[in-house]
Amino acid sequence: MSTLLRRGHFLGPKLRSLRKRNGLTLEDLSNRCVQRDPSRAPSVSYLSMVETGKRVPSPELLELLAAVFGKDRRWFLDETTPDAATAASAPSSGAMPFEPAFLFSREVLQNALPELLAQTGTSSSQFARLLIRVWQETHHNDFPDIERAADAAGGREMPLHLPRLLEIVRAQGLTVRWFDEERRRSGARPLRARFEPPGTIQINRALKSREERLKYDLAYFLGHRILHNGDGVIPPRYAAGLGSALEPDAAPGLAARDVLLAWRDFECTVFAGALLCPRAPFRQFLARERHQLAAYDKLGVTPAVVMRRMTAVSPYRHWHFFDGYPPGYLQAVYRGNGIPLPWGNLSVVPDPCPQWAVFRLLSANSTRAATKRPTSQLSIMNDGREPRLYCCHSLLARDSTNAPHVLSVGIDLGPALTAQGFDASETVAAVAEACRRGEGTVPAHAAEQLRTVSQALNIAWIEDALRRPACVICPRSRACPRPQVCVMPRTA
Repeated sequence: MSTLLRRGHFLGPKLRSLRKRNGLTLEDLSNRCVQRDPSRAPSVSYLSMVETGKRVPSPELLELLAAVFGKDRRWFLDETTPDAATAASAPSSGAMPFEPAFLFSREVLQNALPELLAQTGTSSSQFARLLIRVWQETHHNDFPDIERAADAAGGREMPLHLPRLLEIVRAQGLTVRWFDEERRRSGARPLRARFEPPGTIQINRALKSREERLKYDLAYFLGHRILHNGDGVIPPRYAAGLGSALEPDAAPGLAARDVLLAWRDFECTVFAGALLCPRAPFRQFLARERHQLAAYDKLGVTPAVVMRRMTAVSPYRHWHFFDGYPPGYLQAVYRGNGIPLPWGNLSVVPDPCPQWAVFRLLSANSTRAATKRPTSQLSIMNDGREPRLYCCHSLLARDSTNAPHVLSVGIDLGPALTAQGFDASETVAAVAEACRRGEGTVPAHAAEQLRTVSQALNIAWIEDALRRPACVICPRSRACPRPQVCVMPRTA
């Protein structure tokens, strides 16, 4: 038994994969074992524990399972690798369940995580945001229950003007009170709004001059009232600024309340976006505007809301979104297309690749003034040995503290090329070869295909990006494939 335990770390995943490939349920497999040997046949619950690593089968049971599938018992042990069909059935090595599974039980993780976070200097809110980001990406930014709640509150009205929003707020039993910002310690972020239970929204009077942010904060706390019954367990709204990215004052470790606050902040953020840009009318709006970011003024919302909602309502799933501050603080991120992060989401990396549009716009030459003119860029990034082609649409803006930051939304063009019947790998390789030669100009046949994709997806900025040379981007400068590694310009 001890030999099996040492050599069978992947026995459970292999058995589960083999069973599913053969279209068998756990009950089917148990019945098949009964047919062969009733005295040794396992129950459904025991098979489930074997697959999850909570039990290790005896040599006799392993022989029985191997006989059911016509395999040698050694196939299930670590000394052999899965066959090609098994490997093909797994989406990636990251999808392989952790083994031994009992080490990743809830009880063990609850005891281990606080120490891990304390030793690495990671705060609860940072860790929670990482978990939430993975949750978002797993669900492709699609949260229908929150969307339905927002639709019920706002009636899918778009644009949602401030007087109408205030009517909705009052209809939910909420009162709005204004306050003047009190003196705060040097470097502290100004308070924008907070919720005072059971039904009062306190709003900074300065927001009256920034109606798009005022509407967002009202929608955010309206979401708290509807989703959480206005119990007050919700973080205040601060001006964004640099400090909110890494929270340097937050103590490392794991605090349950911090994780709950982060989750509720996420839910209220999704609600606010869905209320101000409801799915059906917003999708029609994007179609009319061909996804041009410059149209955000027509809705009276911030460009960040428009970008985030693009990733949620588009029928095309392969999106990413970044909100970055210099020199490399990550305020928000969504990676529905799996694009590698250009910097760490828990710390600032020392060698970011300056070819990213985000970093170029954050350079010292760009941060002196914001612009309402977004820029588009085609980028090649190597994923292992295969290049991938992305197109991003980026805007340099100023937040409510007047700090420069870059909002960037983009897509992976590979699946779109394939959907149009093109050979995506050939097209991407042609663009990558042009970049390797130092030209950057997209070859004519590839450009024509990308124009077709731009029309099919109804995204004008893909075609706009063709007017500029494509470039190679890397997750980090030290991974740069160029003979002379790029140097990140100093930021202001």
